[in-house]
Formats: sequence, structure tokens, C-alpha cells
Amino acid sequence: MDNAQDIAISIVQRTLRGELPRPDVHTFFDPDTFTASHIVRDPGGNACAIIDSVLDFDYASGRTAETSAMRMAAHVQEHHLQTQWVLETHAHADHLSAAPLLISQLGGRLAIGKHITTVQNVFGKIFNAGTEFARDGTQFDELFEDGDPFQIGSLQGIALHVPGHTPACMAYVIGDAVFTGDTLFMPDYGTARCDFPGGNAATLYRSIQRLLALPDATRVFVCHDYKAPGRDIYAWETTIADQRAANIHVHSGVDEQAFVAMREKRDATLSMPKLILPSIQVNMCGGQLPAPEDNGVRYLKLPLNVW
Repeated sequence: MDNAQDIAISIVQRTLRGELPRPDVHTFFDPDTFTASHIVRDPGGNACAIIDSVLDFDYASGRTAETSAMRMAAHVQEHHLQTQWVLETHAHADHLSAAPLLISQLGGRLAIGKHITTVQNVFGKIFNAGTEFARDGTQFDELFEDGDPFQIGSLQGIALHVPGHTPACMAYVIGDAVFTGDTLFMPDYGTARCDFPGGNAATLYRSIQRLLALPDATRVFVCHDYKAPGRDIYAWETTIADQRAANIHVHSGVDEQAFVAMREKRDATLSMPKLILPSIQVNMCGGQLPAPEDNGVRYLKLPLNVW
């Protein structure tokens, strides 16, 4: 075990014993992108954080909309919450982030893992972003390193680097809850793909083991759900005990070699996410849309024959 993992375990254990406050979590689900966005609140005050928000985007028309983000903003305002953090678990490939919009409405600091710079370098080249595109993460207010602590009012949190799906993936342990991004899905759906640039199945397996070392009762909040076969409702909350016992890809007893073989075989059959090209362009810039050109219109690039 490493020091960051030890601290994360301690935060969960102290919360379960009642020594630290237990976060209130309110989730908004976007069925168009299958995304679960979370508002995490300090139960003893009005501080909150927003995790993995969604800016609506219709690919066919090229139009954005604020409906999903404004639902979250309305909840924050209705409950008189103070947004301290807007957190991203990674640079999403399946939806645009609404972070700048929400920060303009609610305040807060935008944070992601420090390895976003790796993603910016890789995709900056793919999109030929030019020298005007900063590849140092300065589009974000905070770049978390593995083990960095943070507060949401009286809630204690710690950022854990969990690469494998992307090089920059982070999980956030807050009280007795862990927000896993795409690293883990619901147990009946499994784990994230690893075939994007910088992804690696063996690395993902090791990252997941860090999370599975958390106490059994740790609440797990995932970023996506696709309704596994036989399940008729969307779900986004489970526990570490359930993940260890029942995750179809990485339950207890699945070793690294078996996981890598399964993940690589499965990934070879998957098509690219529908919104990967617009999403990455926007999300590697902290959710900022491209600047308008001289006609006042913003444009996204569509690189041909890259994958």
C-alpha cells in the first residue's frame, strides 16, 4: 500500500466511525450521454463540489445547450449552497464539460489531475492546435497530484491518480464516498476501455486495485451507466464490497493477466464514442469552447483518418 492510499482508507474509516462528516450526494443523470454528474455537499454547512458536469451538445446541428448544467445550478441555488470546487475526473471523450458555465454562475475552482498535460500534448498534436494552445494545464485552477488533500467545508477529500483509461484519470475520495470517473462502472457493467491514446489495461488493473483496497462500506459513485443486460434502470451508486464481489471484469480472484486479456479483446470490438472529437477538443481546454473566428462563429475540428 502507498501513502495516498493509506490516507484515503483512513478518511473513509474515520467517516464510517462518525469522526468525520458523511457527505450528502445528489446525482443528476444525462441519458443522452449516459453521464452521472454529482453534487457533493458538506452536511454541516453549505459548501459543495460539482463532479463531472455536462454541457448538452447535438452533433448533427453543432448546437450546444445549457439544460443539464442549469438543472445542477438550480439545485445549488435552491439549497443556498456555496460551490468550492468543480472537479473533473478526466478529459471526457463522451460529453462536453459545463465547468466554465457553472463556475460563471456559481463560482468555485476548476480542478483535474496534473497529467492532463499529457493528454493536452497528445491531442494538441492530433488537432494541430498550434502554439496558442497551452499544454501546461493552465486552463484549470488546480492540477491535483496523487495524494493531494482538499476540503469541501468540513468534508475531507483526497485525490487519487488512477490512470489506465486515460493518463490523467483521478478518483476523489470524499468522506466515505469515492467518485471513480470512468475507472469503474456498476458491477454488472465492469470497467473502462483502455484503447484511447495513453490508455493501458495493465495500468488500469493496478489503479482499480488501489480503489478496491478501500473499506467494504465505501460508497462508490460512477460517472457513466449504460444499463447492463437484464437491468431496466440506470444506476450510479454501489459499494467497494459489491465491486470486489461482483464486478464482471475485475472481481476478487481476477488476476492482472486475465484482466488485460479480457480488456484488450473487448476494446478491439468497440467503436469510438460518438462525441469523442468535439469532447476532447473542449475538455482538454477546461471546458472552454473555441474562440469565435472573424465571422463570430466558433468552430471545432474534425481530423480525418486519425483512428
